[in-house]
Amino acid sequence: MQRIIDLTLALEPGMRGVEIHQAKTLETEGWNAKRIELYSHCGTHMDAPRHFIPGGTTIDAVDLAACIGPARVVDLTPIEPRTLITVEHLGATADAVAPGDRLLLRTDWHKRHGTPEYRDALPRVSIELARWLVDRRVALLGVEPPSVADVNDREELTSVHCVLLRGGVVIVEGLAHLDRIESDIVGLTVLPLKVIDGDGAPARAVAIEL
Repeated sequence: MQRIIDLTLALEPGMRGVEIHQAKTLETEGWNAKRIELYSHCGTHMDAPRHFIPGGTTIDAVDLAACIGPARVVDLTPIEPRTLITVEHLGATADAVAPGDRLLLRTDWHKRHGTPEYRDALPRVSIELARWLVDRRVALLGVEPPSVADVNDREELTSVHCVLLRGGVVIVEGLAHLDRIESDIVGLTVLPLKVIDGDGAPARAVAIEL
């Protein structure tokens, strides 16, 4: 039997970048409907090259072949806040990484969602690791923090994103519940909203264990 693990943070009122209001009600209009306003990088989301690169590919044009398929789960727990993740942190997995691979970095950081640490003390991808992933032609990198780089350091934020996005690595940020996965390799589906000219979009991410 297949086991499905939802890797997506739930969008809810009060979440950073999320506004949800009742637009219609059963009592008044005869049906329920909500008005939803979303920051393009809220919750679990995917970055498009356009996020940092002028004229880069937009989210509606991201190659979906990179977003569906087997993914390796790399357990980095326990990990300290503000850790700079290097190739050495990947351990034995580093030797197995091949072109086209998808990597999910488990840090259990989703458990800090809703706290100041979640955004301001996140473990992040080093520029060394970003270049290594591009050299290995990794197709997709998924992380639990809201960013692959320090959101309070513009230079780091820009350089790490640009290396990955220019190198063809699809970035998924804000994943959750990787601790529920029991296998080292899972089927992964992560699909962003199809926003024309979008620099990124919220996504639904699901892991499938056979």
